[in-house]
Formats: sequence, structure tokens, C-alpha cells
Amino acid sequence: MNIEGKEFKAHAIATTNTNILIITSEKGFLACGYIKAEVANKVGDVCAIVTGVKSTDDLLVANVITVSEAAEKLGVKVGMTGKEALLLMS
Repeated sequence: MNIEGKEFKAHAIATTNTNILIITSEKGFLACGYIKAEVANKVGDVCAIVTGVKSTDDLLVANVITVSEAAEKLGVKVGMTGKEALLLMS
């Protein structure tokens, strides 16, 4: 997936009842609410979480609801779009 000239990898993992959606970047990842930022904090990962999404494209336009501590240090903030968060993580 190319966003403003930067490459990202989009992943959709099917479960029995839904999909786990993640877009990975050079420094971190953007994910659906199935993933918890608390775990990212424990291991020091950069992550931002959005909810109410059904596809990886939806991740880009949804607003970030939670960020890990490492993501905050990169300038990722609650309320920005997933796309904005990913660009800060690239």
C-alpha cells in the first residue's frame, strides 16, 4: 500500500466472526480495536488503534482512539486520522 510515496503493508486476518486489521509501517503499526495498546506499551511497540472499521482502507480514514506511549513520542495523537498516524510512523 502506497501513501504519499511511502510504502506500508496491509494485513487482514480472518477470525471466525470478524477480521483483525493491521497496517504496518517502518516504525510501528495502525490496527483495529481487536488489538490493545496496553500490550504494545508492555513491549515498547509504536501503535495506534482505531475502531468501527471493516477494511484496511477504513483504517486510514477512521480517527485514532488510543495510542501507545512510544507512538505518543513520535507525535501520534488521539483524534488524528489513521493515515496521519501512519505517516508519523514511517
